[in-house]
Amino acid sequence: MAITNKIENFRMEVNPAFLAKAEALAPALIETEIRPAGTVELVPQGEDFAARPLERGFVRSRPLGRGDGLCLDFGDHWVGYVSFTLTPVGSPPDAPALLRLRFGEIPYEAAAGLSDYQGEVSRSWIQEELIHVDVLPAQVRLPRRYAFRYLAITVLDTSPKYQVVVEDVSCRAVSSGDRSAVPPLKTGDPELVRLDRVSLKTMEDCMQLVFEDGPKRDRRLWIGDLRLQALTNYVTFRNNGLVKRCLYLFAALTQNEGRVGACLFMEPRPQVDDTALFDFSLFFVSCLHDYYEASGDRETLAELFPTACRQLELALRELDGRGVVTDRDTWWCFLDWGDGLNKQAGAQAVLIYTLKQGAAMAERLGDGERAALWNERAGALSRAALEHLWDGELGFFVSGAGRQVSWASQVWFALAGVFGREENVRLLERLIDQNPGIPLATPYAYHHLIAALMENGLTEWAVSIMKDYWGGMLREGADTFWELYDPGDRFASPYGSRAVNSFCHAWSSTPAYFIRKYLDR
Repeated sequence: MAITNKIENFRMEVNPAFLAKAEALAPALIETEIRPAGTVELVPQGEDFAARPLERGFVRSRPLGRGDGLCLDFGDHWVGYVSFTLTPVGSPPDAPALLRLRFGEIPYEAAAGLSDYQGEVSRSWIQEELIHVDVLPAQVRLPRRYAFRYLAITVLDTSPKYQVVVEDVSCRAVSSGDRSAVPPLKTGDPELVRLDRVSLKTMEDCMQLVFEDGPKRDRRLWIGDLRLQALTNYVTFRNNGLVKRCLYLFAALTQNEGRVGACLFMEPRPQVDDTALFDFSLFFVSCLHDYYEASGDRETLAELFPTACRQLELALRELDGRGVVTDRDTWWCFLDWGDGLNKQAGAQAVLIYTLKQGAAMAERLGDGERAALWNERAGALSRAALEHLWDGELGFFVSGAGRQVSWASQVWFALAGVFGREENVRLLERLIDQNPGIPLATPYAYHHLIAALMENGLTEWAVSIMKDYWGGMLREGADTFWELYDPGDRFASPYGSRAVNSFCHAWSSTPAYFIRKYLDR
């Protein structure tokens, strides 16, 4: 299955006024100088690698010749620009120094590099550089921004007459997340404290000039990630201006017929990608709804509400004669990365969920006619789902021609409120007890499970699953939370190789949201 859903005859529609508002909200980046915390040895562990500490602190390396190297540990995950000094020792340099630099969010990346990569995503995302230093001594300033904890430096060659010393290594770390704005945590539960801390670090490193999905890959503004980042932001960094900027960017740069794209590029200029996803377009409605509830910014709500309505209008075109979202064989709706996951039922639930949010915004704006319309449509789609997608004998919603049962479908119908709370509780209890069909695959999907449990009063289960799932990443040494985590397969990847997985990913940052909204009282 393709991992893009490219629009035919794509064109970008630009609203200059919205774009100007977004640009006026561009944040200043906070810069912090970070020095290496020490050196480590990258030790093979089967197909993986571990970082074994060697020395605390780092000032300068020993002289390094052909084949020598070292691995620096910066003590935590950082996003920024690296520089170092390279000094020759021995005879005057009679050839350039040739270095290989490998940056790693985890030890595996710093050790493995490009040589064994067989994945589907471009190998250009792998943070490995070959550099020639012609004149020594030299202050080497790398122009590219990296996301990493580990930096492995190998001298591929100098000449037999001289060696080099690496010293004065630093990273100019950048983020628009201001830690001083984050309220202190009240809970004394050490597991929750640690989950919150790593969530905050994940958020901080993804907060750049926009809310990036991942600072290593893709470095883009994806609206599915934005929705979860924004929720976490409201109870942590409280940078509502950055959320507002992202909303105006999505509304300013739409696809054909005013459709909100799945993601935006920021460089060389802001532009919408030609990828469209059914649920991601609808999540503009959710992002605007949640922003207003958090900020009370009625002016922005009124100005962007027509863009939200347009997403609902376009989505309602996708209904078949039964009032059910038409299924497709392409990557037309995300929901989760699960292999073989059918998206029809989940898409129906997302549409119901966002129609209700659209109605709530219309009511806030005094548009009773629009509120009644969206509520009526949500009710009609709910009735169609119960008639055509609900299997009473199984006790689950089914999806597609094969009547697939998946966790994602049940979770989204619980969130959409097609049933009342009592039946939602029974559905979620049945889901956990029977564990049917296709499981959840990503922290993105687990977020929605935790949200459904929390919103239906199943707090103990929610906390237990959160501690088990995100806590599993911590037990595997995570400094920031990952794009994908499979407790049974540490090499799992939707791209054919975890070398390009993102190990600091926006949609994984939401434990802090749940802790601070539901538990920290």
